[in-house]
Amino acid sequence: MKKIYFYATCLGTAAMQESIINAIKLLTREGIEVIFKKNQTCCAQPSFNSGYFKESKEIALYNVNLFEKDYPIVVPSGSCAGMMSHDYIELFKKDKELERVEKFSKRIIELSQYLDKVLNVNYEDKGEPIKVTWHSNCHALRVQKSIESSKNLIKRLKNVELIDLEYEEECCGFGGTFSVKEPEISNAMVKTKIKDIQNTGVKYLISGDGGCLLNIDGTMKKMGLDIKGVHLYDFLLKRIEGERL
Repeated sequence: MKKIYFYATCLGTAAMQESIINAIKLLTREGIEVIFKKNQTCCAQPSFNSGYFKESKEIALYNVNLFEKDYPIVVPSGSCAGMMSHDYIELFKKDKELERVEKFSKRIIELSQYLDKVLNVNYEDKGEPIKVTWHSNCHALRVQKSIESSKNLIKRLKNVELIDLEYEEECCGFGGTFSVKEPEISNAMVKTKIKDIQNTGVKYLISGDGGCLLNIDGTMKKMGLDIKGVHLYDFLLKRIEGERL
């Protein structure tokens, strides 16, 4: 039996617990033994993006020490996975701990990449025919490069038609601390994103990033729109188990 570490992310544990449980279920149904470290913490991206490099290195080394065995570290977020697999190396470029951090970072893989490229999952879609669209979050797209695998998983569902956004690669305005520091700009950006979503005519927006989903779905609810934001791993599990969204 394959063993992996599962890294839940801050947003996952604080606001999207059901999505985390569903992500783990997607792994266990493939016969994977999931090891969940109860003392896991932040990946350090908020502090890194705010320029607190010393503090970020302390958090990074905590994670390196916590996930000590040579198992893959599966992360249900392209944003956090990108931080841990790429930005950690940049952070420790001239540090004596660089070699150890590099070994750690090579074990990081986003969940959709693990399901798609490592496990090559085969899903039986038990849901009714449906049209959905997809939002690509910035870090998953440009750093972790996990978007292809995320969309591949959706395309394996025979009753799901994926309608591409015209401006799929445009930021939704969340950007972690950016949405707090620049709320007016963030709000303008998310409303532009939502207009693009409306133009597809679909009722469901799928994304693999919790922050983007909180931002987009929360704004759509405030606007009273009949469009629902659904996390990728909730969507996949519900389709293969025949549950309603």
